[in-house]
Amino acid sequence: MDCASISILVSVGAKLVTMAESKSTPVAIAVERLCQTYPVSFLRLKRFLRRKFKPPVEALRNVSFEIREGEIFGLIGPNGAGKTTLTKIIATLIQPTSGSVSVEGHDTVTDDQSVRRNVGLAGAEERSFYWRLTAEQNLRFFASLHGLGNRSAGRRLEELFEMLELKEVARRRFAELSTGNKQRLAVARAMLAEPPVLLLDEPTRSLDPIAAARMRSIIKSLSQKNSSTIFLTSHNLLEVEELCDRVAIISKGEIRALDTPQNLRATHTAEERVTVRFTGLGPIDAEQLITRSFGPRSLVVEVGPRPDESLIRFTRALNDDLLDRILVVLHDGGAVVRSVETERATLLDVLESYEGR
Repeated sequence: MDCASISILVSVGAKLVTMAESKSTPVAIAVERLCQTYPVSFLRLKRFLRRKFKPPVEALRNVSFEIREGEIFGLIGPNGAGKTTLTKIIATLIQPTSGSVSVEGHDTVTDDQSVRRNVGLAGAEERSFYWRLTAEQNLRFFASLHGLGNRSAGRRLEELFEMLELKEVARRRFAELSTGNKQRLAVARAMLAEPPVLLLDEPTRSLDPIAAARMRSIIKSLSQKNSSTIFLTSHNLLEVEELCDRVAIISKGEIRALDTPQNLRATHTAEERVTVRFTGLGPIDAEQLITRSFGPRSLVVEVGPRPDESLIRFTRALNDDLLDRILVVLHDGGAVVRSVETERATLLDVLESYEGR
């Protein structure tokens, strides 16, 4: 058996082990055939008065998926796609029209109290804090609702204020906090009782770049060190790609795709965009050389960012030999290649393709 065959077998074996480990990991959140329809308000009265009304809103339609313990699961989609509705149903704030959701084996409708003990929710638009109380007083109040005593609550608050960099605003009234600090306080409240499942609706919304990076680091550590299960929604697709083990794309209430970020990008397109930067050959000479070698193809030759540089931009099928052939032609023509940059489909491209359908 040659080295290539051994390499393939090792790769396949590792993949099978990973799949087996994933299947053996317990399910933290199970969503099955979930539907949610918002009826028309005061429908009988509107009909009696012969008023015009919009039809019922179908926010979720036959949504099903599972989230494993310790997984960071992302949900992306445009505004109005059903992300917040789904989050609220998992948190027991809304009862579904049909279907079921279970968290750590507890049904969100028939055993909602057990679900709430296992879930921490940080919403994107937080309205449940008391604006006249300080940040610390707010968290102490919510800690008491979780059954934490004064000492336990004090220790936990000190940990959270340190972790989320809220020490400086601990004694400021909630109404005086910036939008970013309010968001961090919402995350702190979700983490108060150290629940095994965290529901984070746009956790880095309104945060400055440094604070957002710190929040992403905290989310990673919660999953890796504490084995917390994290359900994350965000409009920041780079953030989702950085954090999430798997991502679901939701559009018009339906799950359109679900996979790892890498697989979503790979299955979206079999092409990649390539940019070759080189010196020693002007754009006019390079274009003539490329045309003689490859004929009339979609290869764009242009002036680079520096006067002595030129660029060639083109699209190729993944792992074909077009790039190698272009590099050979440039080398034979006297060019010195400075860099080669490749760009594949992003999650934004994938999201736009499903939304376009």
